[in-house]
Amino acid sequence: MSKNEFICDCNVIHEELVRRTIKNMPDEDLFNKLAEFFKILGDTTRVKILFALDQNEMCVCDIANVLNMSKSSISHQLGTLRRSGIVKCTKVGKEVFYMLDDEHVKEVFEIGTKHIEHKK
Repeated sequence: MSKNEFICDCNVIHEELVRRTIKNMPDEDLFNKLAEFFKILGDTTRVKILFALDQNEMCVCDIANVLNMSKSSISHQLGTLRRSGIVKCTKVGKEVFYMLDDEHVKEVFEIGTKHIEHKK
């Protein structure tokens, strides 16, 4: 197929389809938050952290060891993920354990992984 075969060259507007889609469009704030969510996931280190946390709840020291990175760089990335509502933490004594925030984050991460593996 040539590149031009993917360009619609008709002038027909499917009014009911357009009307239904416009009616179901969420407000701009949702799109902004969704774009920010995916932007946060657009960093390899953060995705590696999410992979680790998809396996187990972990403390900063454990994640740093798994990724062979410094605790401070892991803490920095975890802060970004926490402020974005992607991970949460609980304190047990002096230790702070991180986990994926909820089942939705886990599903998005796992579905994204399946999508990439499917495309191989």
